[in-house]
Amino acid sequence: MSARLDAQFAFLMEADRLKGVVRTNELIDRSRPENSAEHSWHLALYALAMPLAAGVDRDRVVAMLLVHDLVEIDVGDHPINGDHDAGALAAAEAAAARRLFSVLPADIGATLLALWHEFDAGHSAEAQAARQLDHSQPILQILAADPRRPDHHAIALDNLRRGRAARLAREWPALHAHALARAENRAHRDEPDLAARLAFLAEADRLKGVLRATTLADGSRRENSGEHSWHLALYALVLADHAAPGVAIDRVVKMLILHDLVEIDVGDVPIHSQNGTAHGSAAVAIAEARAADRIFGILPSAIGAPLRALWEEFEAAESPDAVFAKALDRVQPVLQNIAAGGGTWTEYNVTFAELETRVGQKVARGAPQLWDYVGNRARAFFDG
Repeated sequence: MSARLDAQFAFLMEADRLKGVVRTNELIDRSRPENSAEHSWHLALYALAMPLAAGVDRDRVVAMLLVHDLVEIDVGDHPINGDHDAGALAAAEAAAARRLFSVLPADIGATLLALWHEFDAGHSAEAQAARQLDHSQPILQILAADPRRPDHHAIALDNLRRGRAARLAREWPALHAHALARAENRAHRDEPDLAARLAFLAEADRLKGVLRATTLADGSRRENSGEHSWHLALYALVLADHAAPGVAIDRVVKMLILHDLVEIDVGDVPIHSQNGTAHGSAAVAIAEARAADRIFGILPSAIGAPLRALWEEFEAAESPDAVFAKALDRVQPVLQNIAAGGGTWTEYNVTFAELETRVGQKVARGAPQLWDYVGNRARAFFDG
């Protein structure tokens, strides 16, 4: 089991590098360029919030979007308006996929590689839905900015008229009409349902600006809550074999995509903080519930209510799915801190006994083998 976990965590630490791949797109507030990890998280949230064609397996769409850009760790981002050798880029991405997924145990690696190939080929109904979202999100992000960046606005407009997004006029006419009207700066009456979903997704973009106490694995900067949520959802796909019998991994993935949205209003509350608004305090719980009311309330109730219920289930940590999701939420920062030479532990003067109480017990409750593995490696940092 140790060798298997070695491979699983080696892949997840390698995946952390996607947080350092900078895209051409900017956040809606235009504060900085978006990175490919938080872009992947946002797309997975799109897949949860947007309507998909009848018969499309939403969970497979989400999983594709979580893994689709991992190859950019090796090949980088290639903007749609760039001059690329399509054949050479495709070959490079395929080689990157083989390398990255081969880090995993063979059974998991083969499953995720097949999922990546399915997205890349774009033939299945799920892959087509995932690609529609992937081609829409950057345009919607550009058009939601105020003020817009003129060169990006021009690219979005051209893409809608003549580029890969032009096909949305027949595949997703309501979304294409919305985007084209915004790009052409003319009035357009959206369907209320679509307008609400897009408003929610634009608001969600703000999670990319919420900084956590934990750093990236290389210690170069603070992790943000959007890319953290993506990484956790990937943890769920990779570590599913450590869940208790009966745990529904697709539900765990959804919980982890949604779980930190309330931080848009409340901010990150580090688990090792000790003050009047400490992690787990009544004040924080009240603030987060109010944030959930506001944020999920932006959506039409038919979709907002079940997503809010998933968030509440995660917070309560009583169902088997939520217990496993909480275990992953606790274990990921431990790996980040080990890789970064202590990180949050150093900053908050954490002892190993405190780590076991605040983190280890919750990880062990949902995934005892994970804490046996990770706890032993964490202890070496404190003993050293």
